[in-house]
This record gives sequence, structure tokens and C-alpha cells, in this order.
Amino acid sequence: MEIALTYDRLGSRLRSIGGVPIEYDRLGSRPAKLGLWPLSYDHLGSRLSSIGTVPIEYDMLGSRPSIVGSWSLAYDHLGSRLSQVGPYGLTYDHLGGRVRELGPLSISYDRLGSRASSVTLPAGQTALSSELLLILFFVLYEANLQRQRQASG
Repeated sequence: MEIALTYDRLGSRLRSIGGVPIEYDRLGSRPAKLGLWPLSYDHLGSRLSSIGTVPIEYDMLGSRPSIVGSWSLAYDHLGSRLSQVGPYGLTYDHLGGRVRELGPLSISYDRLGSRASSVTLPAGQTALSSELLLILFFVLYEANLQRQRQASG
């Protein structure tokens, strides 16, 4: 089964994952809610600190997430790309810029290849579990942050 990812009119902000809406803050600059889960940020407002009741912890430098809830995060040998979220491995395209698989999920991109457009569930699965929804949002959120950092400098 395929689940659509929808974006705003400009195509820059993810608005929903399947039927789960993503709401943004008043300025529209960062996600504020994923379905019923409020999103919290650190005191500077720059780092996502929790999704609902699931805390996100960062490394000693505070530059990249190290734990989401009870799941440890692993990065590639250069330390730049997320490679594992708890039991879920990530697979990237041949250029290494786009996540193609997240555990049992396959991620497809739009014609330009810049935005994730849909997620394919494993055979027999008809809905995205809460756990996979949370991890999928987190991975897409982090990938978007990485693209923004690369574009700005």
C-alpha cells in the first residue's frame, strides 16, 4: 500500500503523511504538531526536543540527535548521514542524498527528485504504525534540515 506525502502550495513544507496532518507555528517556519502529537523545541527554538512524549537527545556538541525515545541513532563512518534509528536501518540512493528505505518502508520522490512524495508499506500492511509514523517524520525532518544547511553554506 502506498501512502502519499503532501506539501503546501509552494511545495516547501510537508503538510501530511497519509491522513496525518502536520501543523506549523504561527510564522510557518517549523512544524508544531504531527497529528495529535505536539512538537517541542529547545529554549532557543532551533532543535526539536520531543515528538509528543518521545524525547530527542543530542550528542555532546548538541549538533546532531543521538537518541529518539528509547532508540539509539547511528551514523555512517563519516558521521554525517543517519544510518540507523533503533531497529530501523536507512538506505540511501546511489548519490547518498536521499533516503530510499527506512526499515520496511520504501520512499519515492517527485519527478525532480527533491521531495519525498510517497511511502510504500510492506505487503499486507494497510496503515502506518504510530512508531513508523514518528520515525518517518523524524527522518524526513532531519533530511530537510540537512538540505537547508547545505544550501545555506
